[in-house]
Amino acid sequence: RVGRYRASTFDARLALIINFKGASMSDAGDRFAVVLLPSGRCFDAPAGMPLLQAARESGLILPSSCRNGTCRTCIRRMVSGRVRYAIEWPGLSAEEKAEGFILPCVAIAESALVIEAVRLVAIDDDA
Repeated sequence: RVGRYRASTFDARLALIINFKGASMSDAGDRFAVVLLPSGRCFDAPAGMPLLQAARESGLILPSSCRNGTCRTCIRRMVSGRVRYAIEWPGLSAEEKAEGFILPCVAIAESALVIEAVRLVAIDDDA
């Protein structure tokens, strides 16, 4: 199920405030809310599941290719939150990590997240 916010500046700011402290947004504590900007679309990321897979299972398709952290097709900037990686050293430079860039194909949420995802396809969109 894909949650939706109305795409407006107010909603984007609200999403940032809700996710600012990186708190879990679920009762079980094993799923984290992920908000995609600027669309305001959101999905739940189960603990231990890469963000790319969690988005796809929620009906959202982010650009990807290798799905192992090397091609960088999926690179996105994380506005807020915390992730860990399924591999020891993903294809990001230290500078990119410091600037908040992540690779959703191998990034696993450790908190609620806000991610910039300009290119996005929703399976439920009428095209």
